[in-house]
Amino acid sequence: MRGTRFEFWFATTAIVLIAAGSSLPVQSAPLTEAEISAAVPMPEPANLPPPTAADIARPHVSPTPAAPARAAAPTAVPNSTQPAAAPTVAAPEIATPPVTAPAVAPAEAPVLTIDQRVAEKLRDLFGGRSDRIIDRKTKAAVEAYYAARSYAPIWVDNGAESARGKAAAAHLARVDADGLDPSDYPVPSFMNADAGALAEAELKFTATVLTYARHAQIGRVHYSRVSSDIFYDLVAPEPGAVLTNLAEAKNIAEALDSYNPPHPGYKALKAKLAEMRGYSGDARHSRISFGQTLKPGMEDPRVPLLRNRLGIAGAATDTTYDKVLAEAVRKFQRQRELPPTGVLNNATVDAFNGPRRDRDADLIIANMERWRWLPRDLGRAYVMVNIPDYMLKVVDRGATVWTTRIVAGQPGERATPMLSETMKYITVNPTWNVPPSIINNEYLPALAQDPTVLSRMGLRLEYNRDGSVHIYQPPGEANALGRIRFNFPNKFLVYQHDTPDKYLFEKDKRAFSHGCMRVQFPDKYAELLLSIANPKDGYTIEKIHRMYGTGERDIHLTTPIPVHLTYQTAYVDDAGHLAVREDVYGRDARLLAALKNEDRRIADAPIERREASFTARRPSTRILPFFPGPPGFFGLFR
Repeated sequence: MRGTRFEFWFATTAIVLIAAGSSLPVQSAPLTEAEISAAVPMPEPANLPPPTAADIARPHVSPTPAAPARAAAPTAVPNSTQPAAAPTVAAPEIATPPVTAPAVAPAEAPVLTIDQRVAEKLRDLFGGRSDRIIDRKTKAAVEAYYAARSYAPIWVDNGAESARGKAAAAHLARVDADGLDPSDYPVPSFMNADAGALAEAELKFTATVLTYARHAQIGRVHYSRVSSDIFYDLVAPEPGAVLTNLAEAKNIAEALDSYNPPHPGYKALKAKLAEMRGYSGDARHSRISFGQTLKPGMEDPRVPLLRNRLGIAGAATDTTYDKVLAEAVRKFQRQRELPPTGVLNNATVDAFNGPRRDRDADLIIANMERWRWLPRDLGRAYVMVNIPDYMLKVVDRGATVWTTRIVAGQPGERATPMLSETMKYITVNPTWNVPPSIINNEYLPALAQDPTVLSRMGLRLEYNRDGSVHIYQPPGEANALGRIRFNFPNKFLVYQHDTPDKYLFEKDKRAFSHGCMRVQFPDKYAELLLSIANPKDGYTIEKIHRMYGTGERDIHLTTPIPVHLTYQTAYVDDAGHLAVREDVYGRDARLLAALKNEDRRIADAPIERREASFTARRPSTRILPFFPGPPGFFGLFR
């Protein structure tokens, strides 16, 4: 302390001496130490309260630029006679880091459900590997359907087969009831699969149901694989429409079944197939035992059972083999290509009992397949021809209003074709323009042998500008087409017409024409068709007869009528019995071979065939005998 005071004394002395020279009086004697100490001002300790929290600067939320400092006021020199003011102690600023918004963590990807992952895999499949699952022809339509629903699956739900998928699979397992083969419609496994495998299973099942819908609607076998003289305008179901139907259907089995033919004839065969496979054990399926040969008038205990098999009414106690039963047996023998004697022998019994069920089941299936080729809408009123039955019927509003016998084409290249077309007009007093095939194959060879043959037949020959030959027969009573022709234009150039050869209608087997159909009662047929198509014109048989003459007259149908030429070797008759007819053209065998062939998976694809028409018949070198013209003579040429 003493040293410190000395230092203050030394410094102050210098200051005093400087000041004394200007303002202090000169003193003669030096100052004492006490005087010097009294003259030096000593700072008093600051009597300030300690700083509080209010004196400390608050942290700023965000830093702001500091305000420019004001100019400092001039500091007054303290009076030496007054104590100096205590220095102001500034509260220290506490440095704080700038406050910023908390950092946002990157958003996590949403967790996808298993079905959403399946949808993503489906999208990927369409981008690459779907060609090995979906047919190229349907791929675009299928992808468009799935894309419209963001690739959401139909057959997968919560990573497993959906209830809709299970119902569809159950229906496909029973399609043999419709004459189809369940093995053609495989169902993939949806068990214990990841998203990729489920997507493939989804697409495979879609391919399966589309194949089924196509087969059910237009057939497993394309008609071109059976014969060249068949043509139908087949309309396959559109894939997107099928998937929409199945995805929205309340009853998936009914939706799938809707692709089968709706026709009563088809449904009756389906019921008969179920009955046959069930082998219900009723009288009509009971086995007939062998025994004595039965002729009309004989008694036998097998007679009641035989009546039941043939659908003939009679008392259970009546055991007489009468003429009615004998005639039914004769008809059955014709159907089974047995001698039509009307006598019940062991060969006929064997025909009743033999391996009929399998053979008849195949026959039913073949005919169910042919129903698939027909249009779904046959027409409000339509004509249906059954070629093996040699019958024509007119149907109006679902009821058969008239039937008549016909003569059909001969087996081979003169077979009557199968088709669906529209009758547009009826010609009274038609001219018969001889088809080129008949001219080349038959008439020209005949002319080479006898130049007078055409004139004796009432035919006329003209040369066209190109040098070809035109042979025709003018209208008249002896015309090969008779008095009336029914026209439904078609690629095979066939039609229905009258004929002068009426005796042919008395035969059971009536395959004698060149492909056209001869109608037994054409005037009645014309009257009925015109009453449906032109009801206001008042056509009657008498009015039509008054039109007979030598000039052609066309009557156009105001409402055209569809005509369906079919080949039903098995059908259910009005009594509910299965009727079987001879396969006169051998079409059953070819169709069944295609249905059972190992390559049946491609059997629904058409093949190129030479068209069967009158202008494309295979030439024949056979020269027919000719003779003057009795009525049956024209039967050789039409």
